Amino acid sequence: MRRRLLALVCVSASLLTGCGVMSDSAAERRTVTVWLMQHSASQDFLDRFTEEFEREHETLDLDIRIQEWTGIGDKVQQALRGKDPDGPDVIEVGNTQVSAYAESDGLLDLTLESMRDWGRDDWLPGLAEPGRWGSQQYGVPWYAANRVVVYRKDLFRAAGVTPPETRDEWLEITERLDTGDTQGIYLAGQDWYTLAGFIWEEGGELATERDGVWKGALDSEAALRGMDFYRRLQQLGDGPVDADEEHPPQAGVFADGNVAQIVAVPGLVRAVVQQNPELEDKIGYFPVPGKVAGRPGAVFTGGSDLVVPANTDAEDAAVEVVAALTGARWNTDLARTMNYVPNKADLADAVAGEEGLEAMAAGAARGRATPATPRWSVVEADNPIKEYMTEVLSGADPEKEAERAARRITETLAFE
Repeated sequence: MRRRLLALVCVSASLLTGCGVMSDSAAERRTVTVWLMQHSASQDFLDRFTEEFEREHETLDLDIRIQEWTGIGDKVQQALRGKDPDGPDVIEVGNTQVSAYAESDGLLDLTLESMRDWGRDDWLPGLAEPGRWGSQQYGVPWYAANRVVVYRKDLFRAAGVTPPETRDEWLEITERLDTGDTQGIYLAGQDWYTLAGFIWEEGGELATERDGVWKGALDSEAALRGMDFYRRLQQLGDGPVDADEEHPPQAGVFADGNVAQIVAVPGLVRAVVQQNPELEDKIGYFPVPGKVAGRPGAVFTGGSDLVVPANTDAEDAAVEVVAALTGARWNTDLARTMNYVPNKADLADAVAGEEGLEAMAAGAARGRATPATPRWSVVEADNPIKEYMTEVLSGADPEKEAERAARRITETLAFE
């Protein structure tokens, strides 16, 4: 709104002085404060971006302040409510966090710029969709990361199998790999992000919304098919049914050398190789297979969006920063520097030649995010999906457990 008002002021002033003449005060340098999260971008990238941006915007200075993920939610909410002149003008937030900040009217509506200038329709859906609240775009996709299948090339060769193209083939080769001391796959029983992808691939949902009311949807036939596929795959290894992928950390399990596959982001391989350097040249990657050959399966897409606080006093400058960071030039630079997926599928060539990144980019084209309700974080905090998975993998009736979990999700999402 302020930009529109400034435009009207400029038109009025031009009748007297002409807007083509800049006053001394208008030419003064301004500082744009940007909050970015730790490890999202290297210092070298930030230095290069800052130097180039300030050279192209002679009246703007960037003040990039690195934040910790721990406690960032409360810190962002305070910044959105405050009037601190040193507060942020641009903030990096997790893609699934945008709705919580937009709900309180704390973010600038960037729908116009997104549609007119930034190619919103081409953004990865797993980043673009959670960046919306209602029909308005508040979060602008910056980078993405998603799970792929990390596998042992030597174990595949020994078993006479190659990376599968469909989920049915995936089950077949995993069963062949699961022999002797070798686990066909290590899949923890509570890896609910991986389950979410299987549910979406079947056409199901974790929760659905109608007329503003959210309901759990794990009890749908499609969601039950997704859970059944998870069960069939998970039993082709020795993953614990009552723990997630971090208990124990699956990087360590894979590094032990007796696992043919895990489902993880490619970056996890750094930890694997640190623990077992002999595996460095034995590891390969392929997208999580879908039901149909030639189309990767649906996956959960994590990553970050950039938002602009509604209370910024540097609105135009903040929008310029967002445009630059999320535009093709710097977005592909970031992807190459940090091993991310760019924010548009047609920028995937930027990571060509890197096997893990190519697999991740292929999967990201069918990426999804968790339900776009601010209360989803409450669901995750007391996660009934994990309990549901453990019960089913332990032999309980899937339909009854799904109904119980769906009911708990509905109750949590409805609570005010």
